[in-house]
Amino acid sequence: METFFSFLEKRVDDCSSLLCVGLDPHIPDLKEPTAASARDFCLNLVKQTAPYAAAFKPNAAFFEVFGAEGWTALKQVIDAIGEESNRLGSKIPVILDAKRGDIASTAEAYAISAFETLGADCITLSPYLGKDSIEPFIQNSEKGVFLLCKTSNAGSMDLQNLLVLPPAADNPTPLYIYVAHLARQWNANNNIGIVVGATHPQIMSNIRTATPDLWFLAPGVGAQGGELESALKAGLRKDGKGLLIPISRGISRNDNPRKAAAELRDSILEIRNSMVGNR
Repeated sequence: METFFSFLEKRVDDCSSLLCVGLDPHIPDLKEPTAASARDFCLNLVKQTAPYAAAFKPNAAFFEVFGAEGWTALKQVIDAIGEESNRLGSKIPVILDAKRGDIASTAEAYAISAFETLGADCITLSPYLGKDSIEPFIQNSEKGVFLLCKTSNAGSMDLQNLLVLPPAADNPTPLYIYVAHLARQWNANNNIGIVVGATHPQIMSNIRTATPDLWFLAPGVGAQGGELESALKAGLRKDGKGLLIPISRGISRNDNPRKAAAELRDSILEIRNSMVGNR
């Protein structure tokens, strides 16, 4: 059975990369504050970085700010990634960074919007409303989700580190560990991963121990202060996979995005190979 993560792993093998290129068209980075400029900004990044991208991650907020025209631009960017995939002969998954999370009937509409209207392959979700808010997104095994588990921002400490007592448990556990266990439990179709910030490498290591098989989306390397080697050491599975490193500003604000993406891909590969070779 084909699943989202079987597609992702094939792409990882095809491009020898764990780099996820973030498409965040911040208004100050654009030639002008318009949806068309945001689209062109992202299309340029897609064209330059596609050979090195295990996935692309457009952030919905930077398109929604332009209203209906922004939504059209986002669709055009996702379509362009599909065209670039066809040109390369290797499907590059699109992870829509939207952090949705609502009751089941609303979730159904969000799922249709992300997967059918926009054509994304995966979406980020909040698990706070429970399994029924997730189910509409995971019915099709070829579509994936990354559940927010331990996010990269400093404010994640406010809630995600709280100790909770899971059902039938004798001892409390951090909420992020409980979320990770739920994700693993719900992952019957091999299409659920978790968001684990690279800014918390020790916590990432603890989550990896608790969930040795799940894929992690690990934002925070670069602009947010996360360190690449620490993240890889903490988050990689034993097979050298299971971890996507999203980079946005470190590529888009470089004078040569193609070169920046290639160098990041190569750095990730070098660190990963040294780790796997020492195991």
